[in-house]
Amino acid sequence: MHNRIGFNRLGRKSSHRKALEKNMVTSLLKYERVKTTKAKAREIRRTAEKMITRAKVDSVHNRRIVAKTVQEKDVLNKLFVEIAPKFKERPGGYTRILKIGSRQGDAAEMVILELVEEELKTAPKKAKKKAATKKAAPKAEEKVEEKAAEETPAVEDAAAPAEDKAE
Repeated sequence: MHNRIGFNRLGRKSSHRKALEKNMVTSLLKYERVKTTKAKAREIRRTAEKMITRAKVDSVHNRRIVAKTVQEKDVLNKLFVEIAPKFKERPGGYTRILKIGSRQGDAAEMVILELVEEELKTAPKKAKKKAATKKAAPKAEEKVEEKAAEETPAVEDAAAPAEDKAE
């Protein structure tokens, strides 16, 4: 019975697994999305979210702890300067896993692990669309009236030549 297993070993020795985790987390933070298997993505997500939570507070202590995992200096700086401030108000859930199907060679389930974009920006856009439709409704009525006005003179003009022929 496998009770209280803290992590997925991914079929690798500990040194290989730790190196894989460091490289994948660094790639995720560098490119903001990674294509990988579902099992790897679920393990990497745990570490990546912990790194982002640490990076919210920019201190020497936090930089040193994160630097144990993220070994590229430019990616470390990007995490503290660009990525973490975007998630300042967010209490967690910085990544998402999108399923993309199975790999052809071994039928492993493939996913895209990516950082979540700012969802607060999309919510006001929806409100603006509703407001825009309310504003657009009177404009649509004006357009209908204009079309009706354009059509009526055309009908009168068509009737006038018929009257001329009759005389």
